[in-house]
Amino acid sequence: MGKVEPLAYEDRTVYSVGAFNRGISQWLGRLPTVWVEGEVTELRRHERWATVFFTLKDPADGSCVGVTMPRGRFDGLRLELGDGERVHVYGRPELFEQRGDFRLRALTIERFGVGAHLAALERLKAKLAAEGLFAADRKRALPLLPRRIGLVTGNDAAAKRDVIATIQARFPPASVLVAETYVQGPRAALEIVSALRALCDEPDVDVIVLARGGGSFEDLLPFSDERLVRAVAACPVPIVSAVGHEQDTPLCDLAADVRASTPTMAGKLVVPELAAVSARLEREREALARGVRRLLERDAAELARTAERLRAAPRLALERQRRSLESARERLQRAPALALERKRASLVATAGKLAALSPRATLRRGYAIVRSESGLVRTAAEVAPGVRVDVQLGEGGFGARVEDVQP
Repeated sequence: MGKVEPLAYEDRTVYSVGAFNRGISQWLGRLPTVWVEGEVTELRRHERWATVFFTLKDPADGSCVGVTMPRGRFDGLRLELGDGERVHVYGRPELFEQRGDFRLRALTIERFGVGAHLAALERLKAKLAAEGLFAADRKRALPLLPRRIGLVTGNDAAAKRDVIATIQARFPPASVLVAETYVQGPRAALEIVSALRALCDEPDVDVIVLARGGGSFEDLLPFSDERLVRAVAACPVPIVSAVGHEQDTPLCDLAADVRASTPTMAGKLVVPELAAVSARLEREREALARGVRRLLERDAAELARTAERLRAAPRLALERQRRSLESARERLQRAPALALERKRASLVATAGKLAALSPRATLRRGYAIVRSESGLVRTAAEVAPGVRVDVQLGEGGFGARVEDVQP
């Protein structure tokens, strides 16, 4: 380091800006390395930069100090830091002489407090997500008009007032059953689980609101407790989680059926506006009345058509009987001729059959019937020479005497 040379004046010693900065830098260089605790903010890292920059903030009073760290060393720690995480930084103070920027040059970084909790919560979140506790397909719809609303909240808490005021303003007839319990501290998680179970045992509770106002990260830790998250996921009644502000996301928000950004929004989610419900009921009543009128008009028209058919029925019946009698008369008139024709056709068919079977038909084809005194001659052995026989032909016949018999 070069020596810091002041400018000489008769009545004073004056340093240039560069000399002053160099002097301060040299003095800071003699300080030991230290551990500094704070929250990470304004983290800036770029692949083309050799240095990582962030600000370390004191959450108690907002005091800040800039921190630098070589990018290779920062990446080697594999911390995956984000804004809001509390860390311990080990390093030494230094002054960037050219611009007079005071910074803490970090040698290593360790998570602490919130940072450690965040890491643990990320592991728990991944575990519960793998079990399906946050799956969208297990989310249940909220009832349109709950018979009774359960509310788990702190004693005399602003969140309690916000939820109840919103519900009463939107739907005055709503019934709310409040279970006050611890919502902060080491006992809170188990107490909230007990309150949830007690509300589930109450009759007619159709939905439960889990509400707590804003707070620090540590204040909201009970709502990421594994026991409470599992109780919310296993609750037989749909749950609306309204914990913290919109930017807060405790694990119970992920396990609940519906997440509300604020307790006031939770009140809007669990009940509709009475005016909107009344207007909808009026529209439904009018639609029902129109439907009934259309049904009555249709039935009246059907009755009129039925009456007209009944009035026309005697005329139609008489006309059908007249046509039936006329048809019967015509059939009776045709019946004798049809009967004679059928008989004639039957006789012709029978005569044809008899003619086909008659011996005369055979005789007409050139055959003859021979008879002797003893009867019809069928074989030559039945006659002897000298016997007289009668021969019948197809037309007429004649007598003959047997001259010779051929066996």
